Amino acid sequence: MSPAHDTASLLRQSRERFYPSLTNPNWMVLRARRRIFAKWIPQIPGKALQILDVGGRLQPYRPLFSDRLGKYNAADLTPRGLTDVAASAERLPFASNSFDVVVCTQVLEYVPHPQQAIDEMRRVLKPGGSLLLSVPSVFPRDSDPEYWRFLPSALRMMLQGFTQIEIAAEGSSVAGLFRTLNVWTFAFSPAWFKPVLRWSCVPFLNLVGHLAEKAIRSKNEDFSANFSVWARK
Repeated sequence: MSPAHDTASLLRQSRERFYPSLTNPNWMVLRARRRIFAKWIPQIPGKALQILDVGGRLQPYRPLFSDRLGKYNAADLTPRGLTDVAASAERLPFASNSFDVVVCTQVLEYVPHPQQAIDEMRRVLKPGGSLLLSVPSVFPRDSDPEYWRFLPSALRMMLQGFTQIEIAAEGSSVAGLFRTLNVWTFAFSPAWFKPVLRWSCVPFLNLVGHLAEKAIRSKNEDFSANFSVWARK
């Protein structure tokens, strides 16, 4: 694949993560994450923000910073596409106190030493800077190596070096159940049948899960599939 085609593909993936289609098995959590981040980001002070996206191969949440963006840096193990710097989350090649915001979404589960990555992200943040994080709690293994799943108590322990921590579930247990059913059905079906599922079972389960969550209005988060975090240094 040529670099131009590679970049175009990454941009399409980025848009799909920011505005997921109903045919996406992860529609509920992606939609919830965008809304959570859209609520938090306007509360982050400052203009011309210096931002680091760890694992920022796609950068789906970059548009949320809009006209407050100074410079957007992306670090990823793979130096291609939208990535600026090839680096591990556990060893960021940046000076301490360099960034106003660090974004890290769906990355820590692939990091052998997540606490070290958290400590590095805290190190490169300026005093008062913000970490925006998202992590899976319930999800089948989708690659190798993959190491971790995270619960709120573990997140609070790992982030105890920050002065303020806010954790939000990306959907209740109701949404978590339907999202898990959707992902399981899609992941374990034969390749030839996946296009059929995308236009039948996947949107059906997404809609039923969405309507069930609205109807039940449960605040139970014991089976939430994902969590978003806002932590201030």
